[in-house]
Amino acid sequence: MDPRHSPLLTDLYQLTMVDAYLQQGMQEPASFELFSRRLPPGYGFYVASGIEAALEWLTHLHFGEAELDWIRGCGHFRPGLADELARLRFTGHVEAVPEGTILFPEEPILRVTAPLPEAQLIESRLMNLVHLHSLLTTKAARTVIAAGGGQVVDFGMRRAHGAEAAMAAARGTWLAGYSGTATCLAGAEHGIPTVGTMAHSYVLAFDRELDAFRAFAEAHPENVVLLIDTYDIGTGAERAVALAGEGFPVHGVRIDSGDLAAEARRVRGILDAGGLESAKIMVSGDLDEHSVARLRADGAPIDGFGVGTKVDTAADHPHLDMAYKLQEYRGVARRKRSPGKAHWPGRKQVRRDYRDGTAVGDTLCRSDEALPGEPLLVEMVDGGQRTRAAEATATARERLSAGLAALPAPCRSLEADGAAYPVTISDALRAAGEAADRREA
Repeated sequence: MDPRHSPLLTDLYQLTMVDAYLQQGMQEPASFELFSRRLPPGYGFYVASGIEAALEWLTHLHFGEAELDWIRGCGHFRPGLADELARLRFTGHVEAVPEGTILFPEEPILRVTAPLPEAQLIESRLMNLVHLHSLLTTKAARTVIAAGGGQVVDFGMRRAHGAEAAMAAARGTWLAGYSGTATCLAGAEHGIPTVGTMAHSYVLAFDRELDAFRAFAEAHPENVVLLIDTYDIGTGAERAVALAGEGFPVHGVRIDSGDLAAEARRVRGILDAGGLESAKIMVSGDLDEHSVARLRADGAPIDGFGVGTKVDTAADHPHLDMAYKLQEYRGVARRKRSPGKAHWPGRKQVRRDYRDGTAVGDTLCRSDEALPGEPLLVEMVDGGQRTRAAEATATARERLSAGLAALPAPCRSLEADGAAYPVTISDALRAAGEAADRREA
């Protein structure tokens, strides 16, 4: 069983609920919405990502023989459930925001309308995919903002939480505006520029640091970026100058340790004095949006940032508070009222208002309300089939870039107030909430 595609990559209670629904004949249409309840501290927005991965999984959903054998033999289910699941395919309707859309709390990322067992079964994997991609893309977008136009590249694959997370990080960082990734498979699958030169082990494999630099320049004269902190950073910079004196092109150096601001200043002086004014300085080493912002605020002469572990694992805030909740069943709006977890009932739309190119506020409303503003959710799937073609990664990257540029400045702050952007609840949606509360009291 391939975990990327198997419907058994789910929580057991999804299957127990599906079994109970089928036994009760509860197969009328149900609408579920996926949304984030709140943002992590200091976040002024988040990015909807992973939509394409989720739709790819959803439109190919089926139980294979290995999964059905487990259903038959696990001891949790009645005889005959496996035969019903063998016929199950996704036949429903999906509306979602396009990949790379900026969102705020309570706004739906996607809505699924399908027979209740189908819509329920898919919850765990849909959340798993969209949450991972959205989390990492958002963290990367904050780093791009912090870099203020400086080059940022993804170095985090080795410490990502497995292959799927590594690929999600490489794609998400590219969507967010990184210049490239060190992950080769992401280059092959998504057309993302791949970057990288050498590790400290390469330098250590030679008896002399200058010999390592020379050998690399001979092997890759088009990409001579030298890692200069294996021994002494200043000496490494001097050897980069010496290599240039031998006639080799030196395009840049990378510093991976120490006081990066101070070392960048020292190295810039050595390179400039040696005639390498055009050589770039890249830094790396446990960077995230906060350390990148501090380096920029310090005025350090740094041209680019290699960012890995802390972004690709979302180290400081490793989750978004996402939920996938039933909004309507049998044509009746449903509302959970648990303390701190209540949601607005029914099928919803988000309408975004702009003024002079800046987003100034959203309205969360019923899906059938004709209100001003750009509607964010669009049809993606109907009758289980794609109705909106999968987009090129570059298209989503452009959308996200435009979305970040349109954000009000307070939302782009790394210490944003969670209420920095206004999301208004429409009168009709408030009335629907009150009606649901009276009915369910």
